[in-house]
Amino acid sequence: MNTLERLWYTVDGYFADQLRPPDPILTAAMRDGAALPQIQVSELLGGFLSVLARAAGARRVLEIGTLFGYSTIHLARAAGEDGATVSLEYSPEHAAVARGNIERAGLSERVEILEGPAVESLPSLVDGDPFDLVFIDADKENNPSYLDWALRLTRPGSVIVVDNVVRAGAVADAESDRPDVQGTRTMVEAIGAAVREGTLEATAMQSVGAKGYDGFLIAYVL
Repeated sequence: MNTLERLWYTVDGYFADQLRPPDPILTAAMRDGAALPQIQVSELLGGFLSVLARAAGARRVLEIGTLFGYSTIHLARAAGEDGATVSLEYSPEHAAVARGNIERAGLSERVEILEGPAVESLPSLVDGDPFDLVFIDADKENNPSYLDWALRLTRPGSVIVVDNVVRAGAVADAESDRPDVQGTRTMVEAIGAAVREGTLEATAMQSVGAKGYDGFLIAYVL
């Protein structure tokens, strides 16, 4: 970690200490997920998702990419006691850890985890009510498909958030042969086309912090 990265980490810690009080449930979730890939959202981005879901009045939430349920807990809490969160997770191992964390949080009645490839689970949601908020944080090469399904499963007034769109700046490289970069670029360009057509309003934010250099995209369905 270089000097600048240490500063990012320190600033994240300052804001987390001031704005995100210690939470035993989230701490336990992090502990139980320690053996899994450490690709969960940061503490501050979890807080952002919570604030955003509350501000949007989201009651039905779709999450693509559960991991061990850290962001799921933030979203399900924000959706309230009458809310419902559906989270899609490819790995049965990850899903099992997430279910334990969600049960400890007292959210099992409000959260449904669907196991298997998200592209296979998403069609099963078509006949349900539209989602108020969709959070996409899974394999980036499939971002175009996830966006397509997010648009089918939402309504005017819904919010779509996509994490990890900057990829340490690699997203700006049109010549990149990385599947994650090309998947993200294809998705961003599709969103840009929808903005020009007047069906979405969108923006993106670069971020630095404890999770390094990345960023997220947020879109509003018109």
